[in-house]
Amino acid sequence: MRSTRGVLLMTYGSPSSLDDVERYMTAVRGGRVPEEELVVEFRRRYDVIGGSPLIPITERQAGAVEAALGDGTLVRAAMRFSEPSIATQLRDLVGHGVREVAAIILSPQYSPLLMGGYRRAVDAALEELPEAGRPHVSLADDWHLEPGFIEAVGQRIAEAIETFAPAERATVPVLLTAHSLPKRVADREPDYLVRLRETAEAIADVAGLAPDRWRFCWQSAGHEPGEWMKPDFADLMPELRDAGHRTVLVAPVQFLADHLEVLYDIDVGAREQAEAAGLEFRRIESLNVS
Repeated sequence: MRSTRGVLLMTYGSPSSLDDVERYMTAVRGGRVPEEELVVEFRRRYDVIGGSPLIPITERQAGAVEAALGDGTLVRAAMRFSEPSIATQLRDLVGHGVREVAAIILSPQYSPLLMGGYRRAVDAALEELPEAGRPHVSLADDWHLEPGFIEAVGQRIAEAIETFAPAERATVPVLLTAHSLPKRVADREPDYLVRLRETAEAIADVAGLAPDRWRFCWQSAGHEPGEWMKPDFADLMPELRDAGHRTVLVAPVQFLADHLEVLYDIDVGAREQAEAAGLEFRRIESLNVS
């Protein structure tokens, strides 16, 4: 099919197999090879969850967006650190006659520092194309308050609350989480932190959560040295128990699909921490192809 318009839905990607974990982690770390024990640990985590479903989910998201847009617009899932890569998918769009491309990072809160690599990857991919055939690529920036996104996550929270026992539904605390980052990086990106908190506040409002009912916190702190953002959700589990709560609901505010940070860090790690504190644990269903 010939088309003049295309869309790239861009995200990190994931290892293609357990044997690909070291290559993937090296790419994510900017070429720095991870220590052997770190590779072993992450191979274990990917094995526990049966491998990351992020790429096939993103491909289904692309198919759903393409069906919604219609009129000859082509949509492709494109990964920064895996195939199908940004360069591969941009070449594919050009091969179908695309001349205008909207490139969208599948993280609602934009950070020039943390996400500038997507722009560099797009620029590098364009340089590989013959000048006469290069499309014009527009990179979407921040969309953390897009109503459809806010309403969808709010609905997921409301649905998850209904799964608790009736006596708990009016009081179950909700932890709205974002991926942690080193404090030295956060100090350079104050606007990014504001966007994360604005997202959490908007979602809590749509979900009808009273201010004392929810907390914004961090998850998935990395293995780099130095101080990471606080509070981590692990720190809050004993606090909730000591405040008399018996349940907890975790709701990520920047992930659109199931992947390692959801299926392991929350479903395994956070669950263990909650249950160790005597709390009944739930997580909202990921948006995926909602």
